[in-house]
This record gives sequence, C-alpha cells and structure tokens, in this order.
Amino acid sequence: MLLSSVVKDLNFKKIKGGLNKTIRSVTYDSRKVVKESLFVAIQGFISDGHDYVNQAIKNGANTIVVEKDLSIEDLDITVLKVTDSRDALAKISANFYQNPTEKMNLVGITGTNGKTSISYFLKSIFEQNNKMTGVIGTNGTVFNNQSFKNDNTTPESSNLQEIFSEMLKFKVDTGIMEVSSHSLELKRVAYCKFNTAIFTNLSPDHLELHGDMENYFQAKAKLFDLTSDYNVINIDDTYGARLVNKLKSNNKKVLTYGVENNADIFASDIELNEGYSVYTLNTPKNETVKVKVNMPGMIYVYNSLASVACAYCNDISLLDIKKGIENVKNIQGRLEVVYQEKDHKVVVDFAHTADSLEKALKTLRPFTKGELIVVFGVYAPPGNIGRDKRKSMGEVSAKYADFSVVTSDNPKNQDPALIIKEVGQAIKKAGGNFIEIVDRKKAIEYAIDMSGKSDTVLLAGKGHETSQVIGDKEIPFDERRIVKEYMEAIKAQSIPVD
Repeated sequence: MLLSSVVKDLNFKKIKGGLNKTIRSVTYDSRKVVKESLFVAIQGFISDGHDYVNQAIKNGANTIVVEKDLSIEDLDITVLKVTDSRDALAKISANFYQNPTEKMNLVGITGTNGKTSISYFLKSIFEQNNKMTGVIGTNGTVFNNQSFKNDNTTPESSNLQEIFSEMLKFKVDTGIMEVSSHSLELKRVAYCKFNTAIFTNLSPDHLELHGDMENYFQAKAKLFDLTSDYNVINIDDTYGARLVNKLKSNNKKVLTYGVENNADIFASDIELNEGYSVYTLNTPKNETVKVKVNMPGMIYVYNSLASVACAYCNDISLLDIKKGIENVKNIQGRLEVVYQEKDHKVVVDFAHTADSLEKALKTLRPFTKGELIVVFGVYAPPGNIGRDKRKSMGEVSAKYADFSVVTSDNPKNQDPALIIKEVGQAIKKAGGNFIEIVDRKKAIEYAIDMSGKSDTVLLAGKGHETSQVIGDKEIPFDERRIVKEYMEAIKAQSIPVD
C-alpha cells in the first residue's frame, strides 16, 4: 500500500522524505520490522520507541513516525512527526488494514469483572444464530476453530487491526472483544467501529494507571463514544447508573439489564443451585422464557443477562438466546471445578480483585458443607494503591473464607514476601485464620492437605492462566495440572483399608 494511503486523514508534519513509497507492514516493535516497514516510535512505560529508530531503519523500515525531534541522516527515509504516536499508530493501522471493523458487527465489553464469560456466552448465542464469530480477550483470540495467545487482554492497535483483517479472510461477520481500561486509555481501540458496547460493573483495579476510581470510570466510558448502535449497561451497578444518565443525555441508545432495579432486560424467579442457576428472562416486549445457566452464582446470572441484552439488540430470537446460553457448559478458569469427590472439591477462578474474590467465595459458601479454604495472592504496584488492594483482599478473605493460604500471584519484580506480609496483616486485623506460603505450588498442596471430605478449596487469581511471572521470567504454571498430579500422587500413596 502506498504511504500516502496509509497516512490518509492523519495529522502530521513531514520532516523529510516523500509519501510516494510502498509500505508492506506497520509496527511499533523494531524487532518486527521487515523491508519497507512503517515504524511508529511510542513512548512506553518501560522503554521508548524513539531509542530504537536506528535499529528499525537497519532492519528495513523506510518510514518513521515520531513524537520527538530526531536527527535522521539517511536520505531514503521518510520521517513524519505527530503529537500523539499512539493515536497515530491506531489510525495508520486502521488505514493499512483497510478499516476491517467497518465490515463486521463488532461488540465491545468493558468493566472490571465478567468480560470473559460474557464474550463466551455471546459467542455461543451468535453461533446458534448461524453467525461466524471471532473472540478477542483474556483467554486469547479465537476464530475459525483456532486459538491464539494475546500479549494483552486487548492487543495493541496494529496487532488488533491485523487480527480483524484476518478474521474477515475467514468470513467472520461478528467480532466480540473484551475492551480493557488500559486499551481505552492507551488508544489501542481508537478507530475501531463498535456496533454494540457492554458495561458490566466497576470496582477498584488498575489504579496504578488511572490513579483513582473517577479516572478509571472515565477511561471505561470512552468505549461508549465509539458505538454506532446500542449501549448495554448494568443498571444495578452505581457506575452503570451514572453511565446510563450520561449516554441518555447525549441521545445514545441504551438498553439496561439487572435484577435489583428497574431494567429493560431482567431476571426474575431466580434459583441458585450448586452447579447452575435458573431464572425467568423478561424483555421490554413482555416476553418471558426460562433460562438455565450452567455456572453457579449471581455473577453468572448478571453476565448471562448482559449477553442476552446484547443479543436482543442484535435481533436474535429468544429461542436462539436461550439455546446459546444453555450451550455454554463451562468457561476455563471461571469457577471451574478441577477436582471433585463427593463433597470435597477444588475450584479454580480468575478472581483477582476484592470484589471478584468476594463474589466467588459467596457463591461457593452455600454449597460447602465443611470449611471454605482460599488460596490467593495479590499483584498490585508498590505504594498506597497496591497497599489498599492487598488490604481489601485480605479483609474479604477473612470475612468469607474459613481459612486463607496467602501466597504469590504474579509478583514480577516485587518482593512476594512483602506483599504476602501486608495481606496477612489485613487478615489478622480482620480476625481471619491464615498461613503465609510464598511458593504457590506448595501453597496449593498445603490447602489440599488440610482440606477434608466436606471442604471446598478455591484457588483464586490465576484462573485460565498457565504461567506465573516471577522477576523477568515467565514459568509454566497450570493449576489444573498441579491439582490433578497432586491428587494422583496422594491416591498412589494411599493404602487401601480392609
């Protein structure tokens, strides 16, 4: 594609070179530059792309987009200066891949909790309606019966536009994407055209980037500036109610869902059972249908309602909606039972905030005959923001679990012992019982060893993840496999009793 087409409608100052040259790839990573690439220099949190411009040119870039003044002597290189490299990368990428989101029905899901399960409910519903779907989110990218790992919940804009372009090649007509607050703040989804957006809820998370809850909310709200059709909002959430008022004042189409407050799509006659829930679905047209959700707890009643509301906006029949919800048997890492023998079970869940941990424990409590034991760690930045998160998660575990095994999550370059100590102090102050074990594998084994035949063990925080980040190393760590192998080892050592 000609550079002149790649930078169409981009506000830039030409420092040197011409626009009549071929661009074969767009990237912000100098290591991925090939011959005739356009390289966008982005100021990151850890490194600055401007420091790698010479490497990008050496690797074959013929065009450089920068924010800063740089001296580039090579006569064959075109240099364009912009005020915002991230925004420029998003616009350039959309142009280069010929605006793929304009050629599909795109659903964006944002909020602190629930995004992944909603995406899989929607995938099932749309496929029940004979739509070809593609999903991008925490569990990776899935389309055409293939699955790919993402570096982030929402990939960087150049990667994202490439993914959408690939989806179109395989006739995907419906894209379903988890949209993180990071991606909105860092403009990864800028120039994507969303038909429908969903807001789930908001509780403290990622405050190391946003600073406070107000900024976090405003970051999430940016998604709804990008929609062309409907905005689906949880009216029972305080921030959701705020968002509804904001959107309606801007004449945006809104469809609400909920249980406690007056909502357009709502559940009644709710029955919460050990492994599933049943409720009556109600629509604005006074239609009703019984729906079974094959996952326990109110959180999945809400997540299924969000999916229902989105499908309803997309003119999908109640029968297909019902079948789509009921076809989802489980979601990896979401209250996933990885071992069960009678009343003794081990459950894995992605809960990594105080709110999600509380919901997971409250879901399991009514169906635990013995003790409820939780294994969890806290990844949070240094300072007061991280301290607040560790304190709140410690308080939740003290209140809702009978015993807590405090361990590592993804400590990265932080001192895991210090993190664990702060969580333990919060549990102790709240009157909870706990032990501190830095090694997460040993912590899991300890919890299993101490649990009895009527107890439930919840492994919280990792969920679907199959690795752990310690320092600069990412090591294999699959809790399903760890539990399975440990249980098999216990059984192998057991001596039958006559």
